[in-house]
Amino acid sequence: MKKCPSYLAFALCLAFCACSNTYKPENALITRTVLYRPGDYNSRNYRIPAIITAKDGSLVVATDKRKNNDADLPEDIDILINRSTDGGRTWSEPYTLAEGQGFGKGFGDCALVHTHDEGGLLAAFVGGCGFWQGRPENPLRTYIARSYDNGQTWTEPKDITDELYGSNCENDVSRTWWAAFFASGNGLMTSTGRIMFVLAVRDSEEWAACNYAVYSDDNGETWHISGRASQRGDEAKVVELADGRILMSIRHEGERWYNLSEDGGLTWQPETSAWTDLVATACDGDIIRYSSVNEGAERNILLHSLPGPDRREKVTVYVSYDEGQTWPVSKCIVPYDGAYSSLCILPDHSIGFYVEESDGDTLGYSMVFYNFGLEWLEQESK
Repeated sequence: MKKCPSYLAFALCLAFCACSNTYKPENALITRTVLYRPGDYNSRNYRIPAIITAKDGSLVVATDKRKNNDADLPEDIDILINRSTDGGRTWSEPYTLAEGQGFGKGFGDCALVHTHDEGGLLAAFVGGCGFWQGRPENPLRTYIARSYDNGQTWTEPKDITDELYGSNCENDVSRTWWAAFFASGNGLMTSTGRIMFVLAVRDSEEWAACNYAVYSDDNGETWHISGRASQRGDEAKVVELADGRILMSIRHEGERWYNLSEDGGLTWQPETSAWTDLVATACDGDIIRYSSVNEGAERNILLHSLPGPDRREKVTVYVSYDEGQTWPVSKCIVPYDGAYSSLCILPDHSIGFYVEESDGDTLGYSMVFYNFGLEWLEQESK
């Protein structure tokens, strides 16, 4: 049941937003807050959303500040962090997690995950030469940074490239890789405490990507590579199923691909499968767990966000009640141009949604936070 709010309703919403940064209809089912517009803080563009709910209930977002244009690395890019302590209605001034120092010296594509520390968060991101420019002897660098105070402050970036891949890596499989980057948005902490992201990898000189999980069993101190999860793919995300299996959703043009791991993400099925009811343009999205009967909820519910189906527009949130086998309910949140998105669950069990969107009035994307309830998501649009 794909449902999209009418363009007239959203036009009225945006007209209100021109006067107020936050829009909240009388029925209080959805709020919309703009964090960044092109030109803010002397930056021509912003992209690449990631959002997480910290252990103290605050919201933490990461964003690429693409200072000179909207292009990927090796452009000059900063990674910014913002926090909200009121459910996303207001946001802090930006905190620079990683500051680019010119062409070929920027950072980007941040993913966020919890750690075992009190107030602990971990950011994984990349920097340097760019994905298509990387070589085994000069790889796109991979970094982590930590926060021990729910995202208020962060450690200096730590380069973990040599643990993962490149000519200086001891892993015989990955030392010949040409480039790799983390899929921005949500990482995963499993029920066993394993921290996991997914890498999009160029494992040869071919202009194509495949997927591997990268994981840590010691709170992010050391990192390891899984078996290959896809022969072709791009940005991918993982979520833990109620039975402990790991489900990977993989960027693909048309039917969205997926794969499953039965051993905590160490190995994957030999071939990917495709969801017939998730059809999207090739784009990053997010997949998270909303609720689990293992944690006392009435239903197992997963959420997935994607644009499409034919181009980067109509960014939609999908709902699954059978652990990702089918996605029978969906609602369009952004009815015009939009691309990457990230999801989180707030302490009041509402849904947070951080997304790139463009209504055509500005050149480039605005970075926008939405907050809505599951009941609203499941309702037919009026």
